Amino acid sequence: MNIRPTCLLLLLALTACAGQRDTQPIAPSQPASVPPLRAQDDADFAAALAAAENGQWQSDYAAAFARHPAYGWLEYAHLRRSLDTLDSRRAEDFLARQGQTAVGVRFRNEWLAALGKRADWAAVGRAWQTGIERPALRCIWLEARRQQGQADSAWMQEARALWLSDKPLPATCQSPIAYWQQQGGLDEALRWQRIDLAIAANQPDILNEVAAGLPPAAATLARSYASALTSGKLDDAARWPQDARSAQVITAALVALAKKSPDAAEAALPGYLARLNTAERGRVLYEIALQTAASYLPESARRLTAVPAASRDERLHQLMLREALARRAWAEALQIVESFPAALRDKPQNLYFRARLLEMTGQNGAQALYRQAARHPEFHGFLAADRLQAPYPLCPWTANAQPALEKSVAENPGLQSAFALYRMGRREWASAEWNHTLKSLNDAERRIAVAQAQQHGWFDRAVFSLARENRDELRLYSLRFPLHYLDTIKREAEKHALDPSWIAAEIRAESLFDAAARSPANAIGLMQVLPSTGEAVAKRLGIPWQGTQTLYQPESNIAIGSAYLAEMKNRWNSLPAAIAAYNAGPGPTGRWQTQRPDFAADFWIETISYRETREYVPRVLSFSVIYDWRMHGDALRISERIAGNNSGQRVGFRCPE
Repeated sequence: MNIRPTCLLLLLALTACAGQRDTQPIAPSQPASVPPLRAQDDADFAAALAAAENGQWQSDYAAAFARHPAYGWLEYAHLRRSLDTLDSRRAEDFLARQGQTAVGVRFRNEWLAALGKRADWAAVGRAWQTGIERPALRCIWLEARRQQGQADSAWMQEARALWLSDKPLPATCQSPIAYWQQQGGLDEALRWQRIDLAIAANQPDILNEVAAGLPPAAATLARSYASALTSGKLDDAARWPQDARSAQVITAALVALAKKSPDAAEAALPGYLARLNTAERGRVLYEIALQTAASYLPESARRLTAVPAASRDERLHQLMLREALARRAWAEALQIVESFPAALRDKPQNLYFRARLLEMTGQNGAQALYRQAARHPEFHGFLAADRLQAPYPLCPWTANAQPALEKSVAENPGLQSAFALYRMGRREWASAEWNHTLKSLNDAERRIAVAQAQQHGWFDRAVFSLARENRDELRLYSLRFPLHYLDTIKREAEKHALDPSWIAAEIRAESLFDAAARSPANAIGLMQVLPSTGEAVAKRLGIPWQGTQTLYQPESNIAIGSAYLAEMKNRWNSLPAAIAAYNAGPGPTGRWQTQRPDFAADFWIETISYRETREYVPRVLSFSVIYDWRMHGDALRISERIAGNNSGQRVGFRCPE
């Protein structure tokens, strides 16, 4: 219920269709064969974990919990408390037993870091494993080899590879890099190579660090570059060499300036045009246009047009279309979308708007474009199907049952550990165990693992672990769109005169049905309610408020979130605006309503200036269609839903031909 950086919780693509024809909606998949939850064992194990983390390891834990699937994590919790003093034999015994598991990988990394601090170079050699990529650990490995007289030519090459990084080097690299330099490995040319990498990555601190080893004049130049990258000011640029490196810094500084003030960047650019190549000029003009048009400022159209065609990407093309739509320049918008590269022009969203704009400008050809768009089961495909009065192209797929394989997956030690950790609220450890285990599974096993995760209430695995490029897996709707807390959802929907499929869609979009979800902005629970909003709504509803803990309770969270949805719907009298307000807040939504009060809903959604909200509103509306279908076997047409006509025409589903 707040603006957040785009992340994996906000997934755009709903599915891709292929295969079956005239398929009826499927029932939720049958539970896979999974071990019992062992609730009491989990409670005892969780208590032992907490005790181990607090230094209260009991001698009988090994005997009591050795058969628990997550036992390795209990031992890890105990051992990691004393890494600085831990006997190497105990650590190496643990690695001998657990080294190839998720907990073993984690412990090895932490153990190597501790050994580096202890300068136990022989133990580093025993613990090292090929394939470790972390620079901090690779530098410990380099130092261990150096200390043992193994700084050969291969060692020198590895040190060089670590040096040539566009990221700051960790402290563990200081000693091996210093030795590499002493042995003649680091010359001025390599320093400038790293500076070039840092300029491209906009890492001015690296420039200042590397400058310390350059001759005085070169060091002054490098520090001047760093200052320009930091401040966006080009006061010293006239004294810089007339070369490609200086041009790159000028470009980066102007781009940084454009992000703060596109007007200032546009005014400054002419003074440097002679020093920039076509691509560099395009990069600056791109950023000026982007920062201007994102809010549809008056100079938007001119600045967008000024960006060279070679510098335009999908983001800028779509922004050009939205800016023209925001000005109601229908003919211009049509010309823009028709000029898109073919792959972009034929995306469902742009097929739909090409058709709409053809109709609005009195031209022919809209129906054919609607038919193309309507083959895609996503927001604009549903809208196109409504224009044609066609069925929706939803094409569910069910993998063939494989009882023997399901049993094998259920007995996988890594998955058993992951599920146990998840049940105990150890989400980060559970995810580490899950990700490690999935590397060893084939596609069929992975799909079964996702189904079993759902039986444990771990719903987001379907989103993160089904291959989005796999057309069949995207059609596993019962996994990707779980029906959980359904009684509570229906009760709150009835109480507030809301469509239950909308509430379910909000939960899916906000938290992926994770009751323990918490965003960086402190939005909490299934419907990602901010504590300040939650407390105010709870008081209005008479729900006892026990601080943020109330929002972690599924029933309370759904009650509060649904009530807030109803408030937004009543306030705006528009479903798209209510969804936008739930995501961005009433302030921005009110501004968008004021700016474009008479826009059709599809154009209003497309011209929302916040990218997250512009993507969020179609997502929730599309998810509502999916959940409506999952609950009832058909769905209210999305255009009827947008219009607020909940008793309007319903539609069936059919695989596209």
